[in-house]
Amino acid sequence: MSRQSVAKAHQKIQELAWEPMYHEPVSQYGTDYSFRKAQKKDPLKQVLRSYFPMQEEKDHRVYGAQDGAIRGNMFRQVQERWLEWQKLFLSIIPLPEISAARAMPLLFRTVPNPELHNGQAIQMIDEVRHSTIQQNLKRLYMNNYIDPAGFNNSLRNFQNDYCGTIGRQFAEGFITGDAITAASIYLTIVAETAFTNTLFVAMPAEAAANGDYLLPTVFHSVQSDESRHISNGYATLLMALADEENHQLLERDLRYAWWNNHRVVDAAIGTFIEYGTKDRRKDRESYAEMWRRWIYDDYYRSYLVPLEKYGLVIPHDLIEEAWNQIWNKGYVHEVAQFFATGWLANYWRIDPMTDKDFEWFEYKYPGWYDKYGKWWENYNRLSMPNGHNPIVFEDVDYWYPNRCWTCMVPCLVREDMVYDEVDGVVRTYCHEGCRWTDVEAFRPTFMGRSTPNMGQLIGHREWETLYHGWNWADVISDMGYVRDDGKTMVAQPHLQLGDQKKMWTLDHLRRCPPLQSPNVLFNEMSPEERREHHAKYIRGGPAGRFPVDA
Repeated sequence: MSRQSVAKAHQKIQELAWEPMYHEPVSQYGTDYSFRKAQKKDPLKQVLRSYFPMQEEKDHRVYGAQDGAIRGNMFRQVQERWLEWQKLFLSIIPLPEISAARAMPLLFRTVPNPELHNGQAIQMIDEVRHSTIQQNLKRLYMNNYIDPAGFNNSLRNFQNDYCGTIGRQFAEGFITGDAITAASIYLTIVAETAFTNTLFVAMPAEAAANGDYLLPTVFHSVQSDESRHISNGYATLLMALADEENHQLLERDLRYAWWNNHRVVDAAIGTFIEYGTKDRRKDRESYAEMWRRWIYDDYYRSYLVPLEKYGLVIPHDLIEEAWNQIWNKGYVHEVAQFFATGWLANYWRIDPMTDKDFEWFEYKYPGWYDKYGKWWENYNRLSMPNGHNPIVFEDVDYWYPNRCWTCMVPCLVREDMVYDEVDGVVRTYCHEGCRWTDVEAFRPTFMGRSTPNMGQLIGHREWETLYHGWNWADVISDMGYVRDDGKTMVAQPHLQLGDQKKMWTLDHLRRCPPLQSPNVLFNEMSPEERREHHAKYIRGGPAGRFPVDA
């Protein structure tokens, strides 16, 4: 199909749009943005006549590769450490994709641009396709991998598990609150333009290095669609910039969207790439190096900074702080340690780090061993049941953290933890950026301006609070993370399946202390006790250590 005929078809599609004159349209999804002065242009014209043959060819390649993987015994060569972490990743990622598909209708009424409506409709089809091939990949892993437990039930249970709640709040951000905030700024301008670089490019490279060439095939097919989504977001951004009264909202939303994406995506993908791999070549990029190249240089410096010429204030401080968190404050390492601390409440097996891992981390992150090495040695020592409890209950100098109310990632960089009272409840936050999001940005009024369409962070959000006071064996049973024998846990702090004596069971958990939510306990304190607790908490770390009081 010639480019000229595509352009003609694209122009013809716009003629099918109309505004009904016989009734007042009902506003399904609201926004506080206005588009009175907006130029209406779609920079990347696409029509279904050219779209479907292209996607069909890509699907042939994806499913052909899957058939080849089975015939070529890929599952005898892939690293177990890697595939175990995919139980978490492939349980969460289809939900953001489906949420992104659901986000597009939010924009049909709020963005007055027939050209873009066509692009948004195609993006909606893209996102459904992405979710489909990702869930099919998970099914393939489940049917062929040595340990299908975890792959088989995580879609049903992940919304209430130790880590899945983080992914759920991230995905639901695409479809809640102000339509432009959620479906355009948060989704297309930040998540897809910036963070899919590490999600769908850097992570597949690591998969291939661990013998998994199916995930690269699927996710490169996904990433090849992102240029269309980026184009939709940029076109909407330019329309919003045309009205100066939108600038205040854009600056608010860029701060919120950037920080929440950093907290969630960097936490998850950084952990997969750094702690889910067996590839310890010295010339392999660390996650920090990937982040600096893919996000800081390619997104921040090449995409965001040029927006300043339109008079927009870019959140330079939060972008620099995100880098500071990754490089100087060990954010990814703190997250990986937290995931491993709560291994018993997950649905995958977390491999202990070895001397080879230690050497690589020390090479890439000088000083890593002094901060985290001792704890991982303890994790290895306590990985097999031998009369002791799981590591979260043992004396390994680890202070279990409070959850952040906004991003749901715990307050792991202790010095940054803050708290505030909202609607009569004291909420803890991992950073001032998350406190600002909840207390100031997500409100019906922002900086004296009425913002009735902005959402609020409400409900039962913190995992520990959901199970406060429960026996741990009952928690695991309630979540459904028990193997077919009715007692052996799906999660294990090692990869050894052969000997039942090395496997943790519900009987081991029944003797453990009940689950205690730090956030519930924090609310039960008096104001003075709370201030003292906070002062002590921010002196803690790194690696969750208790503070050393002079």
